[in-house]
Amino acid sequence: MNIASLRCEMSVNPLGLDVANPGLSWSILSDEPFLQSAYQIVVASKPSAASDADADLWDSGKVNSGKSILIRYAGKKLQSRQRCYWRVRVWDGAGNTSEWSELACWEMGLLDISDWSGKWIGSGDDVLTNWRRDSYPAPYFRKTFNLDRSFNVGDTEDETRIYICGIGYYELYLNGMRVESHVLDPVVTHYDKRLRYLTYDVSGLLEEGENVIGVVLGNGWYNCQTAETWHFDKAPWRDYPKLLLQLEMDGMPLVVSGTDWKVSHGPILFDALRSGETYDARQELGDWSKPGYDDSTWKPASQVHEPGGLLQAQIMQPCRVMQSIPYVDSWVLDNGDVVYDIGQSMTGWGMIDVSGPAGAELVLRYSDCLKEDRSINTESIGKFIYSGDFQTDRYILKGQGVERWQPRFTYHGFRYIQISGITGDIKLEGVTGQVVYTSFAKVGNIDSSNETVNRLQKCTEWSYIGNFTGIPTDCPHREKNGWTGDAQLAAETGLFNYDAALAYRQWVDSIADSQRPNGQLPGIVPSAGWGYNWGSGPAWDSAFLLIPWYVYVYTGDMTSIVDHYDGMKRYVDYCTRMATDNIVTFGLGDWGHWDRSRITEVGITSTGYYYVCAKLLAKFAALTGCREDNEKYTSLANDIKASFNEHYYNGDGTYGGGEPTALGCALYLELVGESVKAKVAAKLAGIMAARDFKVDFGILGAKYIPRALADNGYCDEAYKILTQPEFPGWGFWLEHDATTLWEGWGLGASSMNHIMYGDISAWMYQYPGGITPNPDAPGFTDFIIKPHFPDGLDRFSAEHKAPLGLIKSEWRRQGNEIEIAVTVPHNSKAKLMLPDGWHVLQSGSSSFTVSS
Repeated sequence: MNIASLRCEMSVNPLGLDVANPGLSWSILSDEPFLQSAYQIVVASKPSAASDADADLWDSGKVNSGKSILIRYAGKKLQSRQRCYWRVRVWDGAGNTSEWSELACWEMGLLDISDWSGKWIGSGDDVLTNWRRDSYPAPYFRKTFNLDRSFNVGDTEDETRIYICGIGYYELYLNGMRVESHVLDPVVTHYDKRLRYLTYDVSGLLEEGENVIGVVLGNGWYNCQTAETWHFDKAPWRDYPKLLLQLEMDGMPLVVSGTDWKVSHGPILFDALRSGETYDARQELGDWSKPGYDDSTWKPASQVHEPGGLLQAQIMQPCRVMQSIPYVDSWVLDNGDVVYDIGQSMTGWGMIDVSGPAGAELVLRYSDCLKEDRSINTESIGKFIYSGDFQTDRYILKGQGVERWQPRFTYHGFRYIQISGITGDIKLEGVTGQVVYTSFAKVGNIDSSNETVNRLQKCTEWSYIGNFTGIPTDCPHREKNGWTGDAQLAAETGLFNYDAALAYRQWVDSIADSQRPNGQLPGIVPSAGWGYNWGSGPAWDSAFLLIPWYVYVYTGDMTSIVDHYDGMKRYVDYCTRMATDNIVTFGLGDWGHWDRSRITEVGITSTGYYYVCAKLLAKFAALTGCREDNEKYTSLANDIKASFNEHYYNGDGTYGGGEPTALGCALYLELVGESVKAKVAAKLAGIMAARDFKVDFGILGAKYIPRALADNGYCDEAYKILTQPEFPGWGFWLEHDATTLWEGWGLGASSMNHIMYGDISAWMYQYPGGITPNPDAPGFTDFIIKPHFPDGLDRFSAEHKAPLGLIKSEWRRQGNEIEIAVTVPHNSKAKLMLPDGWHVLQSGSSSFTVSS
């Protein structure tokens, strides 16, 4: 028995935590099947004290439990900056004890506002009314300080930290070097409610004598200048970029932000989230963040108003440049512009290598589709932007050999980059797509004998990562908005494929911050005030409950459930006040249906999600020990179900107007009575067969219908819907060179990179793959594998790295038999359902053969 993968709050040795009782997890490596019977955790303030004899913070003692996911620390109260070292050992069922694990650690952040000695500073700009394209140059800040030998400079044993919150976005430098490779930090929040700060370990990086901290700030979401539909230019938090920073050594503030810092403007003349960035390389500041630089012309920084939000740690994974993709094709337009095809719809920006005379300007415009003349087409994705440019970067050369440039404080959604300004004396050496997204690890993979399935999986992955740059978004170009409906529909796909739980946790905090006192929620999060009275409704708002539920089921983390239980209650109670006879009719319905005449009545889908939210709230009440609430909301859910069937069931196996989404909603959301379930499922299968298995639904039906069919014995029919190649359907996109999922079912329909139809990937994991989480044993500690074998699929493999280790389910047809292989992680259990019955699986690998 060996203990591996020690994690605190689902991270390896995290810094800057502000969770009072961090959750500790581990996994087991063993040559034999292993189930843990007990554990012991020790936590100490020094590495040498992390043993059961000397632990000075917490010794759990031997705890008879098989749990190894998110065991909450229960020792002495932790202080700001507290460094904690921990080990664990475990027992098996026979009483054998493992060796102590290797040492792991975590470190607390600044837990109280009084821990911050620095002041919020800015550039001193004091107007927000100039809409000129070259306005809002990015401020550059620097602070010099001297250290002598008494500080043990260069000693990596010293604990030197930088705590920083720079909004909208920032880049941090120390003695001329970038500190970490993060981009687009910090993640967007409702800045007047909550702010995220980050902690960096810079131990050993200070030097004897002069040292310099440098920071560049971008506007980001904090100072949106662009006039657009959603009014972020009128956000209540809006102001010029500002900075709070603290450098500490061994827990003592050494340098803090204040008016003794210097500030200047440099080459970034303009940056805006939806517009782009302008960079004049002739105005570069040289070695501005290195010691010895002459900053005599720089002005003192100004103390500015605090943003207003509560400072909290950003513990989710940061955004990074995750991949570089060189262009695969290019062509020259009649006007001399050159279009570069990256070959993949993606999120991020272009990086160019260029040489030419000083003052020459290249203009980069981005889009995911083309016009007939093969120039880029931004008519659809740019239609909600009312001022300035859209997805446009400008680079002005300094005329010094080959110059490499990429923007810093904006991002775009695109496949094509159209570049103007390439004249005879300008040589473009290279164009590369820089892929940017939240740097969560890949934890899932699908492979099959069907190339349509494989391509759809890749399309879904690209749409998912392209729509998670800090927050889950609908599209990376036109809006960049955190649409709650899109997010909840794709959350299971996200959790199967990526280690996204922490990112969801912190975004759910923003949902809570957007909630009005009466419980009402907007359709986009964050919101500057738009989306409360249109664009919301239970199908969207349920993200506030469904995403915490999915995170709990897939990872065992119930932090969001505990933290936001009261807000969830306010939301369900708000729906109750909006209901008549337990039916709610407000909000968006089955958005995205290609035939508006066949859209399901909003009352069906909205009431369905009202029912789901009531049921989930009853579960959350049980999990948190609120017995009265459990009874109250269980009763409410039962009443909603009865009213739903009274209003919408037609008695013949159909609901509403007989639309597939109406039947799928009733089946998938468990509103159908057991006595008529088979009848409703048969009706649904018949309706889809009569339509040749072509899509007859929007984004809600896209989740309901394939699942409802597969759950009720019609997996073949669901598989045909997902893979049929004709309009309308997912396969139709592939026939037209899609590399991501689209917003509309037809050609040229708005965005070519949307995630709202992305549950198709989770469906593949759960049905052909059979990997099914068990809500009664969250984190896949005791789960079900129930593979389906749809006609037309000869081989399928799904694997998911769960908190305890790798789960794998694979099968292939061999003549009249199907060979099946399953892998179960140590310290977890599984039941395999095959045509010949149930099989109880131990950890490790198992193989089976059944008749096809």
